[in-house]
Amino acid sequence: MLIIACVKQVPDTSDVKVDSATGTLVREGVPAVMNPFDQFALEEGVRLRDAAGEGAEIVALSMGPPQARSALMKALALGADRAILLTDRAFAGADTWATSYTLARAVGALGKIDLIMCGLQAVDGDTAQTGPEMAQHLRLPQVTYAERVTLDGKTLTVKRQTDTGYEIVEVRMPALLTCTPPADFVPSTPPFSAIIKAKKKPYEEWGAEKINTDADKLGLKGSPTQVKRVFSPPKRGQGVMLEGNSAAAVAGELFQVLAKGGVL
Repeated sequence: MLIIACVKQVPDTSDVKVDSATGTLVREGVPAVMNPFDQFALEEGVRLRDAAGEGAEIVALSMGPPQARSALMKALALGADRAILLTDRAFAGADTWATSYTLARAVGALGKIDLIMCGLQAVDGDTAQTGPEMAQHLRLPQVTYAERVTLDGKTLTVKRQTDTGYEIVEVRMPALLTCTPPADFVPSTPPFSAIIKAKKKPYEEWGAEKINTDADKLGLKGSPTQVKRVFSPPKRGQGVMLEGNSAAAVAGELFQVLAKGGVL
């Protein structure tokens, strides 16, 4: 059984910066972490690999600049068997469509796979598009919002979140899942011994020539998304708490505040 876990290195969300000229994230000098949704997907993939038994393997796959290696080293420390970083100047500036195309080509280069595990979305974009677009490129069935997965031969039983509760669905492999953690999920912190072992696991860096791509579909050139304008939202004013002995008293005070502000 071959499982691919897609992981992304993202800027620490407490320190996101945007290049106003290009509309892309500024990554240089910004602290980076593994995308939290991807860590959950990876940990679920490791659990499924262990459940599948002997011969099962999980490969951590990422696309990014050379410094994204740190996210893959963490993936190896968390249990991935090997890691591949897609890094090439030709990949720079990719939107979700170009990214999903590049990742799908890399998956194709790995041969016959059984399962692709992706995080629901990346916290630096929040589009939740890359995983489903990969499934489209690869012509795979997909299940989104997966919270828990069990394996029975070639069939996966998936508990997925919905707006009104949960669904239990079955899907035959090969398939792609996008995963979102349950409320009680606590991300694992790899011990020092696992970090040391990670440095000895197979790690590769692949360029565009390795995955046999159409150059016109890569990076900024292959991205149909065009950023019109990037701006920071204005800061909101201080909130006001209204207190009173009764609902009528609070309503009266609210009326006065709204009237003074010209709303009424």
